[in-house]
Amino acid sequence: MTGNEPTISFSIAEDREKEVKDTLTKVYEALRQKGYNPINQIVGYILSEDPTYITTYNNARSLIRHIDRDELLQLLVKSYLSEE
Repeated sequence: MTGNEPTISFSIAEDREKEVKDTLTKVYEALRQKGYNPINQIVGYILSEDPTYITTYNNARSLIRHIDRDELLQLLVKSYLSEE
């Protein structure tokens, strides 16, 4: 190495946040397309962990179950309170 190569950095946490956001967006869209109130359904799921709050349409139920509820809550609060 000559020292001129650019430093490549990435953040696993940032990648995971993007993955969770993408998943939540897909779930939101599936709920909306099926005529549900997506916010109410997602909140119901988070509070109860009852998967029936999430439609099976477009594989949304399976997608959201790959996200730990605690992780989801942490990311939502962080996003809401972020000044960025």
